[in-house]
Amino acid sequence: MTGSNDKTIRIWDVETGATVGNPLNGHTDYVQSVAYSPDGRHIISGSPDMTIRIWDAETGAPVGNPLEGHTDWVWTVAYSPNGQHIISGSEDRTIRIWDPDTGAAIGTPLKGHTGGVTSIAYSPNGQCIISCSADKTIRIWDADTGAAVGHPLGGHTDLVQSAAYSPNGRHIVSGSADGTLRIWDAKTGAAIGNPLEGHTDWVWTVAYSPNGQYIISGSRDKTIRIWDAETGTAIGTPLQGHTWYVNSVAYSINGDYIISGSGDLTIRTWDAKTGVALGNPVAGHTDLVTSVVYSPNGRHIISGSFDMTIRIWDAETGAIVGKPLQGHTDTVCSVACSPNGQRIISGSRDKTIQIWDAESGTAVMRPLEAHTGSITSVAYSPDGQRIISGSVDQTIRRWDVETRTTIGDPLKGHTAAVQSIAYSPNGRRIISGSDDGTIRTWDAETGAAIGYPLNGHTGEVHCVAYSPDGQHIISGSVDRTIRIWDADTGVEVGKPLEGHTARIPSVVYSPSGKHIVSASDDRNIRVWDAKTGTVIGKPLMAHADHVMSIAWSPDGKHIASGSWDKTIHVWDLLPNPPIQASFSCDQAHADFYAQPDANGWVRDSKNGLLYWVPPDCRTGLHSPAVLTIPPTSHTRSVTLDFDEFVFGTSWTHVLNCT
Repeated sequence: MTGSNDKTIRIWDVETGATVGNPLNGHTDYVQSVAYSPDGRHIISGSPDMTIRIWDAETGAPVGNPLEGHTDWVWTVAYSPNGQHIISGSEDRTIRIWDPDTGAAIGTPLKGHTGGVTSIAYSPNGQCIISCSADKTIRIWDADTGAAVGHPLGGHTDLVQSAAYSPNGRHIVSGSADGTLRIWDAKTGAAIGNPLEGHTDWVWTVAYSPNGQYIISGSRDKTIRIWDAETGTAIGTPLQGHTWYVNSVAYSINGDYIISGSGDLTIRTWDAKTGVALGNPVAGHTDLVTSVVYSPNGRHIISGSFDMTIRIWDAETGAIVGKPLQGHTDTVCSVACSPNGQRIISGSRDKTIQIWDAESGTAVMRPLEAHTGSITSVAYSPDGQRIISGSVDQTIRRWDVETRTTIGDPLKGHTAAVQSIAYSPNGRRIISGSDDGTIRTWDAETGAAIGYPLNGHTGEVHCVAYSPDGQHIISGSVDRTIRIWDADTGVEVGKPLEGHTARIPSVVYSPSGKHIVSASDDRNIRVWDAKTGTVIGKPLMAHADHVMSIAWSPDGKHIASGSWDKTIHVWDLLPNPPIQASFSCDQAHADFYAQPDANGWVRDSKNGLLYWVPPDCRTGLHSPAVLTIPPTSHTRSVTLDFDEFVFGTSWTHVLNCT
């Protein structure tokens, strides 16, 4: 089983790697820790929502009410060996003991740590509890009385992230942000031997093998290491395969296998003797995301990737829906959904178009083949009866959905690759953007070119779109500008929209037509006023690489963006409105954007300093809120709570309002 940033717990089949049943839903924040009861009948989970939950392992149903009492994030949970108690450790610096039958807290919290409690465990005989903390120490407690046993175990030079008992209860192993593991005598608290060194970054997680002969560790250096528990020497080479931090490791009951969970969103199984990875990791996209689109009802997001697959995601939770759509033999460059939401089409570098059943994820008939080059863009006609495709072969093709055959001859005129295509809202026209630097308009029925090419960009045109009323066309280019055109005359409207510092591969109108959103290789998303061409607010920044595709939800409330960083982000409350903070004492108010400047300061509309954001919180700070798909530990979303935020010119007035 696994707990995730998507707020769910999942159960997996060890042999096949397939999920068992539905996700366990109930937490209102991500799931930080999970554990089975000794008899395997129940699961417990701890979350930053400050609760512990108990679940029926067979049905996935919650058992009783959440266990509440902690006043901050719950980092870690565990069962006692006899299953009669649950323990939890929290950022509130306490450990709590609970009765799993009643959900009631037993006794008072165990206090002593001066930092958040990051990991806890029972001794094999159930008589003691160990805890480790951000205060750099490990503590031992009497499980019956809750009293501290001896002095804190000190030696690590940074926060202690994980600790575990040996199976015979004689030793304790700990892993720390100082990059080392330490072994301790459980009775005396004395350190045994020298620190175990080898990892090049934080040690997140440690565990003993069932026979006690080995220790495993997972690290921020993306590796797992196996150690001789007696001598402390590393065994073999590090287990490599994860592409991000290794957050959790464990042995199988028989000791034959090691499992690991990582911030790369995968779970891997390893042969404990050879260190060889077994099977395929469980994951989302494994390569760059090239294209995203909403389903017509707004409930799902469809994405295409360099990994040759199409995936469907729940637009609200970010969870994967079904299995990946597989069939292409090269990069999926473009995806689109039929107007009724029943079909998905994809265009690929393998020169084919695939049609998929949106519900089952299966391919409908054979691929559409006619292009002689990579297919860069695909789209449905508004009535859903036709498909158009653009290609590196410099042509646009029209397809009959029912017969899956081409209609007429290819549309020719561009002198370089066609990068983007779109139907007009009434379905009568087609527009195309090309590496030849032009936009062309075509009669959708006859395929004849309409008027002259639209010239103005000084670089390749990589994206085009119609306004919802069909009166305007927008285009984005390698020249780093967006241009607006009169759809009837082909005349440019106003000045180019400037602000991006790199290529613009995707632009789209809001459903209302009042706004334009653009994505760029500069990793930013910008929102523009479609009438004035002025940028609204500050850039939306969260992606760690080029933003390749952008889509507006049908209700206009969200934007989805796909990036080379392998994630999709969903943005809320667009276009980016200012947050309004009120100073209730004198009814003064000011509008400001929750985005820090280069020095970390957030300023009001008059450039006044409001508050300072620490460096480690600036990455992932968003206004509006953002959902990352799949959720990751390294692309966290940082949000600011303004419920109790007040400001003004007089500190005494501000103080009286707090």
